[in-house]
Amino acid sequence: MSLTQIPRLIATEIAATPQQVTAAVELLDGGATVPFIARYRKEVTGGLDDTQLRKLEERLGYLRELEARRAAILSSITEQGKLTDALAKSITGAVTKAELEDIYLPYKPKRRTKAMIAREAGLQGLVDAILADRSADPVELAGGFLSEAFPDAKTALEGARDIVAEGLSEDASLLGRLRDHMRKVGKLAAKGVAGKEVAGAKFSDYFAHIEDFSRVPSHRALAMFRGRNEEFLTLDLEVDADSPRGESPSERACGAALGASGSGPGDKWLRDAAAWAWRVKLKTSLTLDLMAELREAAEAEAIRVFARNLKDLLLAAPAGGKATMGLDPGIRTGVKVAVVDATGKVVATDTVYPFQPKNDVRGAQVAIARLIGQHGVKLISIGNGTGSRETEKLVADLLALLPAGAEKPTKVIVSEAGASVYSASELAAREFPDLDVSLRGAVSIARRLQDPLAELVKIEPKAIGVGQYQHDVDQHRLGKSLEAVVEDAVNAVGVDLNTASAPLLARVSGVGPGLAEAIVAHRDQNGPFATRRELLKVARLGPKAFEQAAGFLRITGGKEPLDASSVHPEAYDVARKIVAACGRDIRAVMADGSALKALNPASFVDERFGLPTVKDILSELEKPGRDPRPSFKTATFAEGVDQIGDLKPGMVLEGTVTNVAAFGAFVDIGVHQDGLVHVSQLSDTFVKDPHAVVKAGDVVKVRVVEVDVPRKRIGLTMKSDGGASAKDQARERTLATKPVRGPMQSGPQSGGNAFADALKGKFTR
Repeated sequence: MSLTQIPRLIATEIAATPQQVTAAVELLDGGATVPFIARYRKEVTGGLDDTQLRKLEERLGYLRELEARRAAILSSITEQGKLTDALAKSITGAVTKAELEDIYLPYKPKRRTKAMIAREAGLQGLVDAILADRSADPVELAGGFLSEAFPDAKTALEGARDIVAEGLSEDASLLGRLRDHMRKVGKLAAKGVAGKEVAGAKFSDYFAHIEDFSRVPSHRALAMFRGRNEEFLTLDLEVDADSPRGESPSERACGAALGASGSGPGDKWLRDAAAWAWRVKLKTSLTLDLMAELREAAEAEAIRVFARNLKDLLLAAPAGGKATMGLDPGIRTGVKVAVVDATGKVVATDTVYPFQPKNDVRGAQVAIARLIGQHGVKLISIGNGTGSRETEKLVADLLALLPAGAEKPTKVIVSEAGASVYSASELAAREFPDLDVSLRGAVSIARRLQDPLAELVKIEPKAIGVGQYQHDVDQHRLGKSLEAVVEDAVNAVGVDLNTASAPLLARVSGVGPGLAEAIVAHRDQNGPFATRRELLKVARLGPKAFEQAAGFLRITGGKEPLDASSVHPEAYDVARKIVAACGRDIRAVMADGSALKALNPASFVDERFGLPTVKDILSELEKPGRDPRPSFKTATFAEGVDQIGDLKPGMVLEGTVTNVAAFGAFVDIGVHQDGLVHVSQLSDTFVKDPHAVVKAGDVVKVRVVEVDVPRKRIGLTMKSDGGASAKDQARERTLATKPVRGPMQSGPQSGGNAFADALKGKFTR
């Protein structure tokens, strides 16, 4: 493969044409962002969406690295004077980094090996002699190759065996066949480390566990890798375990690579050497390779799950611009209170102590009621950490005391994931230099109810904690993936240029942290932007950045009505032609788009803007500045169900989905411990991917199936028939967690290990 072939390969992977890929690559190389290309360059790319473009961008980086490595390897082998036409063809045809490295292995500079020492002593001649005459006794042949380093036949034959083993370990074709065989028939076996059963109890499901290597799901793989890293588990890849020694398919494949198919003494020696090479060298090195491959695949899946959950959380329904009170629950340290106005500005803070040791319930309620009245609070946002249900009850009791007929605020439990991370950040310190760290968390909790996206962008994505095993995966890859999710989410919604914070502006296409700070500084000094074009007056913000950013920035009530829409300034002329065809004022058209329905989009296509862009403009004029996020709604927790001990099988409850993993969804039902709806219990029909049924932030109805108070495990179902009985679910979990021999069974039990504590993505406050 060459650089010119990359577009064709990527095209097959993203269901596009090479021409589309080439066009997108040119735009990316020119500095365009994925959101900009997806939204404003549809004609150029043939309508590639952001998902296709993200995959294209990722694969482009990998394949370019592959080509750079291919060039380096060709150069190295050429310098050694060992490049042949056949070798060059093999290198050129390699399609993965692993395959390329297999080919390069014999030519890669390496430290001094036993095989090198044997060759220096002339034992390559002994190997050649055995290969040439299989009828000769290798022991007798060895007598002619003795030396000071190899003084007898035994040591000479061991040296010859080292040479044979190294040759096999550098045979790219053999390595490829063995890898494929190990993937197909190998079994991943986990065992508990003796003496550490109690300390490693959370990994007890894997103390005697075995399953097909090719079918290990990502969450179980990462659980076992974590157990190994913490030294509670040992892992091995069992291959051909039931075959007699020397007769396994792997050993025979190694012998076949030497052509040892005869019955002579030389053939027998070669087969024994091949079997030894497999057991001592090849199986070990290939197991390491395949374990790394499994980890990489598992990490990729975990990152994908995290990214999807993060996207759902960022695009959760905003409650909107209403005066909101944020309550950061605390028992001994008190409940932190912050009130923000409709724009998110902090207008009041306080700390109340309704719980032990002060137990000042009346004082706390009076203080909260006073703030509600003073600031016209419409929403009360309560963090879901320790003390949240007690705090919710405090608020509920207070609201019940308010005069009949009075408008009462709506109370909502929200995830406080990352609130403390934000509170202690440099950004929070700059935003609230005079506010105590503990009170900053209450502000964040209030604002994330008003607009989750605007507030959560201030927190490092990894700290939001909606993933599985997020700390076990490649942090660079995770960070890059999550940053892309945030960028896509922000640009999908759009940003108000005159109210957005610097962290939010920094996520806009083409802006970044430096320009975001410059935009805010210009806004503070000169007042609100009247038009998008005024952005060009911002220091260091040039035409390229303006092109990338302008369409995603909104100005409400400015001089140019189109600035409130997602229509890009470069297409304003087309938009005005469309408005003119309606025979009405542009503001009138944007307020009532019914006249647009009679227009033919094809009539407005020109040499610059094709049908996709015209249709987008028409849609935007019909509903200018529309928010793609869903309407706001909240879950109502059952009264009197505050702790896990209050739960009983059969209860029907409402809850909010907090996290979605490969094995199911976690739901907050208001008892401080999320319940698990296993993938088999998500729907009456078969569910392959939980994300197809639920997403983080969804409000769902669930039925309690099983409650294990000591282990803090709650089994839930969303099936219409109430799901399995507690007895059936317990049996299912037993089947899933007992040692398994052979292929894992399909169906509910295959994910039973999901109940293990180690499988739940922890939420970081």
